[in-house]
Amino acid sequence: MATKYQNLSDYDPNQMPEKAFVKKQRFALIVSDWNSNVTHALLKGAFDALIENGAEEHNIDIFHVPGTFELTFAAKQLMSKNYSAIIVMGCVIQGDTPHFDYVCQGVTQGITQLNIEGSIPVIFSVLTTNTMKQATDRSGGIHGNKGTEGAITAIKMIVLKEKTNIKI
Repeated sequence: MATKYQNLSDYDPNQMPEKAFVKKQRFALIVSDWNSNVTHALLKGAFDALIENGAEEHNIDIFHVPGTFELTFAAKQLMSKNYSAIIVMGCVIQGDTPHFDYVCQGVTQGITQLNIEGSIPVIFSVLTTNTMKQATDRSGGIHGNKGTEGAITAIKMIVLKEKTNIKI
């Protein structure tokens, strides 16, 4: 279980960038309303972590989509809207049909493609679990909050982009 060994929810605030840097950034949070008891907990984790690290509330925009599959379309629409990073949050729970596989593969490939082609990081905070218990454990339960981890990842990727975006 990877979460057992890597849990960014327990990040060290002393290892984060200066709040003054984060204060200048704009964030788009896109959340699926399917399995909202889980996804809205991810959203709260992401929002709270951004604020705790210096983001200004007016620089955080929240967008809702019906399901996880729609996260890719929404992220693509927001790529050109002057955000520093986009965080997508969803939850897909294994069922009795292959629908789980199609949704998970589609959104994973879509977000990967946006990261390859785009100029800002799109952070994947999508839970793909076998059970609702696993999902709740990862959205504020015993395995932390993957929304929080998405926010920390977004901040760190913005720093990476700033360091590597050399203008000639």
